[in-house]
Amino acid sequence: MKSFVPALVRAALVSAVLGFAANASAQTEIQWWHSMTGALNDRVNDLAKGFNESQKQYKVVPVYKGQYPESMAAAIAAFRAGNAPNILQVFEVGTATMMSAKGAIKPVAVVMREAGEKFDPKSYISAVAGYYTTTSGQMLSFPFNSSTPVFYWNKDVFAKAGLDPNRAPVTWPEVMAAAAKIKASGASQCAYTTGWPSWVHVENFSAWHNVPIGTRENGMAGLNTVFEINSPLHVKHWNNLKEWNAKGYFTYAGRRNEAEAKFYSGECAMLTSSSAAQANINRNAKFKYGVTMLPYYADVAGAPQNSILGGASLWVMSGKKPDEYKGVAKFLTYLADPQRQAQWHQQTGYLPISPVAYEITKKAGFYEKNPGTDVSVRQIMNHPPATANSKGLRFGSFVQIRDIFEEEFENMLAGKQDAKTALDNSVRRGNEMLRRFEKTAKDAG
Repeated sequence: MKSFVPALVRAALVSAVLGFAANASAQTEIQWWHSMTGALNDRVNDLAKGFNESQKQYKVVPVYKGQYPESMAAAIAAFRAGNAPNILQVFEVGTATMMSAKGAIKPVAVVMREAGEKFDPKSYISAVAGYYTTTSGQMLSFPFNSSTPVFYWNKDVFAKAGLDPNRAPVTWPEVMAAAAKIKASGASQCAYTTGWPSWVHVENFSAWHNVPIGTRENGMAGLNTVFEINSPLHVKHWNNLKEWNAKGYFTYAGRRNEAEAKFYSGECAMLTSSSAAQANINRNAKFKYGVTMLPYYADVAGAPQNSILGGASLWVMSGKKPDEYKGVAKFLTYLADPQRQAQWHQQTGYLPISPVAYEITKKAGFYEKNPGTDVSVRQIMNHPPATANSKGLRFGSFVQIRDIFEEEFENMLAGKQDAKTALDNSVRRGNEMLRRFEKTAKDAG
């Protein structure tokens, strides 16, 4: 009898271990490819961890796959090889490309309906929902991290340069004047820099001044669009940037968000970049800083208008098992919770993508305690409703077209061409890409 009892205990333990292993292996795994780094990567991992701990049936596995262009290219290659992720985070300029990827994606509205999950596209801010919705009203991807570019300034450097640390430049000429004073005083080795040059100085510059990026409502109304970024206003602004670069007022940092590190390290005193840069600025900056709306040219009628979205949405890839789609839908429902959206907004600097999340944040006193955190919301809804020039953009192959714009911008800064030539080249080369995309889309459709 004495030897029989330990045997029973051992059998029970083995059974428990095997049962646990069976349960673990029975979990349906959901692969989520994303492009978040630093503090934002931490937040993404927190979301997956929270969902995984909230239930036992599904396990979301977040995987960093490089910056937006790299992760999108990796997912397309994986789809062709038959091993695409379940969920892919795609930046807003990839929307037209994803929409035209016949058979590669499953519309989020369909995923949610088939899984029996409640999903109301009208619960999102219209500027957000409209970006990812077809003309027939079907939402194709799930709004996740929406941002807009804003202006940051280092208050300590402003004080050292003899500028009012509590007053940011409002217009572009004021930015130049502040930059000149910072350089002359030696308060900072770099006066002004920018992240995402095309997003800030082409796309949002156009929307903010209520001028078109392209015809056909910036491509939202059809594929047969052409670029219009070589207007006198665009030429004036690029020429100013060229001159400021030559004088040492403007420092070019790269095509993506490299400039953000130059700001939070204290190297550069002023920055235009994503509202979501605040997560990493808060983590790294050792100085007082402010956040305000983008500068504008006061002599342009109707300026400032509204800025437009950046950030990304979550696309569901096709060819998956029914249980995986159910898990994806459950996870998206988890992300859609207004309290969770409000927390994401507060922790990252991304927009509160629903009015309810905004109200939760406002009632909690977050904006009063953290001045500047509502700038992105106020800026994107500066003059509702949005105009045809400020409601967004939808250009095919725009990931590659952005590279064209930025290549021409870099050639201009290097003294190889003037602003007019750089913008004319951008329009010509960009339109060639649009026509190729239009032909491919029509042939496939």
